[in-house]
Amino acid sequence: MIIAPWELGALGTGCDMYDLLIKDAEIYDGTGGDPVKGNLWIENGRVAGVGADAPAARQEIDAQGLALMPGFVDLHTHFDAQVTWDRTCSPSPSLGVTTCVMGNCGFGIVPSPPEVRDYIMNNLSVVEGMDLDALRAGIDWQFETFPEYMAALERVGPYPNMAVFIGHSAVRTAVMRDEAWVREIPTDAELSEMRRLVEGALKDGAVGFASSFSINHSGYGGIPMPSTIASVDEFGHLAEAVGEAGKGIVQMSAGGRGNVAAMEPIVEKIGRRMFLTTGAAMYNASDPELGISWFEDCAEARERGNELYIQIPCQPLSFDFTMANAYPFHSLASFADIKAASREELIAVYKDPAFRDRFREDLKKPVVGTIFKGTWDRVVIAAPARDENAALQNRNIADLAAEQSADPMDVMFDLALSENLETAFLGKFLNVGDEGVGRLLQHDCGVVSLSDAGAHLIYMCDAGYGLHLLSRWVRELGVFTLAEGVRRLTSHPADLYGIKGRGRLTPGSHADMVMFDPATIGVSDPQRVSDLPGGGPRTIRQPKGVHGVWINGTQVFDGTDYVELAKGPGQVLRDFAA
Repeated sequence: MIIAPWELGALGTGCDMYDLLIKDAEIYDGTGGDPVKGNLWIENGRVAGVGADAPAARQEIDAQGLALMPGFVDLHTHFDAQVTWDRTCSPSPSLGVTTCVMGNCGFGIVPSPPEVRDYIMNNLSVVEGMDLDALRAGIDWQFETFPEYMAALERVGPYPNMAVFIGHSAVRTAVMRDEAWVREIPTDAELSEMRRLVEGALKDGAVGFASSFSINHSGYGGIPMPSTIASVDEFGHLAEAVGEAGKGIVQMSAGGRGNVAAMEPIVEKIGRRMFLTTGAAMYNASDPELGISWFEDCAEARERGNELYIQIPCQPLSFDFTMANAYPFHSLASFADIKAASREELIAVYKDPAFRDRFREDLKKPVVGTIFKGTWDRVVIAAPARDENAALQNRNIADLAAEQSADPMDVMFDLALSENLETAFLGKFLNVGDEGVGRLLQHDCGVVSLSDAGAHLIYMCDAGYGLHLLSRWVRELGVFTLAEGVRRLTSHPADLYGIKGRGRLTPGSHADMVMFDPATIGVSDPQRVSDLPGGGPRTIRQPKGVHGVWINGTQVFDGTDYVELAKGPGQVLRDFAA
């Protein structure tokens, strides 16, 4: 019998001295079972044993009764660019995330021929709310092809483990260039080349193929992101590469044409799992049955043998915006022609009563995927731009309108105009309401994800989703037990994506771990810092009750700050079981 090095401890033979021993911990192994009080020891970056034994180790840590769990597996991040200048992928590891999946929605940064790099950065600055100057100053373009990007990640040495999608918009841009967001139908040669790029990336270690049909996904200058104008047939043809590879999954930022009925035949044909991401599947009090209907449609598809799942966030989806960049409203027809308008142009439009009337009419008949549906009580004045308006901070638009006997839309526009469109608003439009959201979180077709970490940094930071679930949905509301809450964040997403050896603290598993205090675990309010390349601002959050994070047996966060490492311990993942 051949025994791997990490199995020796579990079998009680071999190692005289392990790398690390963590003593006196309450161990949640990620499987959903009851915790075990005892010790855990590590060798060669893997869990070598769990139990009452306390074998000799080069380093010992006394947990003093704190809890230990696997690190979170974040299936929906956009660290593709940031990781090239920030190997820590801040703030995610400090918030308990040890494995990140990048390239979601098809918005990766490879393939990246030099002549399309400006397109890529410009589009990311809008569709994913990234600082354009930071992208230009920070991305280290030591790659052009997918395998070159994977090799560049290896050289960077990221702190978290990284898995990468090959993206529909990325390959469409590389092949069709500036026709990618204009022309719906590619030539046969273009389609063949896109398919070749997808097939090649899957052979080179992509976790799968990602795309978007979302009506909310617009790029620089208001152009549609390339995949959003592609046909279902084109998407299905490229997704077939995943089926032919015999491994990997498909992620679709859905809505519009990307509903379950349209996606199920593709899943049936390729025989691979598909994960849908859409605001339509989140809880919206103005249409409380819409979100759950997506889950039920997936459940019916699964009964027919076609595996579709919904990526569902566990916290309210917040949107921090000004009327100079009113992206939560961009999916409405009245905003179609002004998404990239200048401040001066927008001021003129917002003053026009005819525009306001068109906006009101849009809100009466919102299309599928629309983020905002007229819930003015969820639009808060986060930061007035003028001192004389300071008393308006944290007031919601509906209350102000009631006090003034005015239309809430007029109140918002008039305030923004009086402050040169610099008023900062905060909208909580989706996933608000404990009962409605809890129903979605508990559904078998849901997988807790959708942090969007690395994106929308100017406006929000949802990278602490795992800490929020454990504080809000476990400790405060009791919707999940702690053991089940941990499972939902660890082994559940890892298994669905076929990420081997992650999401568990069992002998042989990779030693991705978080030491925490169940009584205080949580996440701070958003904070603004200016630490992007070129000094650009971003929004981050701080952990509460996290005492340490380890990735592949190496500590990366000590409870206060990142551990300084010349090269991070994260692995670039290339081999998947799903």
